[in-house]
Amino acid sequence: MNNEKNNWDNISEEISDVTNKIKDKIKEEDLVEDLKDSIKSTVESTSDLFNNLISTIDSTIKDEEIKNETKAIIRKINNEVSSSLKETKEKILNSNDASIVSEEE
Repeated sequence: MNNEKNNWDNISEEISDVTNKIKDKIKEEDLVEDLKDSIKSTVESTSDLFNNLISTIDSTIKDEEIKNETKAIIRKINNEVSSSLKETKEKILNSNDASIVSEEE
């Protein structure tokens, strides 16, 4: 009788452990999704900011050479920032994928 009770206690404990792991995994996946959305929003906002800056340069600077050089610099900065944010996003996704694999093993 005691042995049977121990078996049920062990099973109950194992079920509880699995349930907690599932809950933790769901929370982790939600955090990753939130982070991905945040990075995407940051990239879009940054791009909009630089596009607005270029529009402002177009409408305020009269000298064509200065205008074109300034816009070229702004575009380079925009590309660099976007690239950095995309690399960060990929690193986060890759590190999350690696942690998922190691947890499954």
